[in-house]
Amino acid sequence: MVSRALRGLFGKKGRTFLTLCGIAVGVASVIVINSISECGSKALTSEIDGLGIGGITVSLKKQSAQLSQSELNEIKSLSYVENVMPVMFEATDAYIRDKKSSIYLWGIDRTAKDVISLELVKGRFINSGDISGNARKCMIDKTLAQAYYGSENVVGKKILINSGNSGAEYEIVGVIKTGSGILQSVMGSYIPNFVYVPYTTMQNNIGTANFSQIAVKIKNAYDEETAGRNIIKMMERNSNMQGAYSFTNMAQQKENITNIINIFSSVLTAVGIISLFVAGLSIMNVMLSAVTERTREIGIKKALGATRSMIVREFLFEAVILTLIGALAGILAGEVISFAGVAVLGLTPVFQIDKMIEILFFSVGVGAIFGIYPAFKASNLKPVEALRR
Repeated sequence: MVSRALRGLFGKKGRTFLTLCGIAVGVASVIVINSISECGSKALTSEIDGLGIGGITVSLKKQSAQLSQSELNEIKSLSYVENVMPVMFEATDAYIRDKKSSIYLWGIDRTAKDVISLELVKGRFINSGDISGNARKCMIDKTLAQAYYGSENVVGKKILINSGNSGAEYEIVGVIKTGSGILQSVMGSYIPNFVYVPYTTMQNNIGTANFSQIAVKIKNAYDEETAGRNIIKMMERNSNMQGAYSFTNMAQQKENITNIINIFSSVLTAVGIISLFVAGLSIMNVMLSAVTERTREIGIKKALGATRSMIVREFLFEAVILTLIGALAGILAGEVISFAGVAVLGLTPVFQIDKMIEILFFSVGVGAIFGIYPAFKASNLKPVEALRR
């Protein structure tokens, strides 16, 4: 049956080749869209993790409320809280080797590495002595170090940071990895460079004893969203101020970003699937032409005893074989294009064997659906009429 199907298909090589191309293009487009969107989603999540953002952050909704050591101790006493950290932040400028750079200045505690995701590349973290002494020490991200010094090894060098109403020199004591720079390259100046200093130093610069936020790490056994709501309820009850506090679940934010990517991926995949159905129409056209061209052959087969089911199976098998060859070629082409694309973008390739199998079966299903009508049309030919044509 396979050899007969191949002889029937490749009797008209040009027409079959064009149909195969249509199927392959549709399948390849779906493969490329799924592969690149999956790689992009994983890379973006990794980049957000690399920025040192994670867990829950508690902030103010009313300026009459406050986030101080008292609120920090209240949150720390909760059974489902693993660790907490005061956070100060300020969008400002820094001067590195007499060049101005926009930075996001974070005031952190010595426990920062236990609460948020920070990976040390060179030097050390902010320590207890830096906190108690309001020291002008800082950690900068690797991207900033490489941009201005051409090296990650910048420990001991000085940078001028504007904080509060004044500027001062800070000594670099550590270099932090904050992603691979994909976000910076895609979003440019919208993603500032990060610099970390002792939170007490920022409080002293700004002239306040309060915090901008409180970062909270929840124990693994507890749901972060539920824990965040309970923390806010507790703080509002203790302060007797309703609607004074809010929380942000960074894991939920990352999930929202992933969902947006998935929506775009689904829309583009739908376009690819439409092209598959267009290719299915081409399959129907090819098979109808084959029925017309092989009418006499069908008449002879039926005269020799071929049943309607045998004729249906023969033509349906040809449609499936045609689709299968085109789908396999499309999967191969799609994977080659995907690997080339992610290499150019600097992403990590993802080999999705389950997606390939799904697309292969879907494509064969499309071929079978569009091959049914020509197959039944061929089987319904009467032997005498077919032989006269």
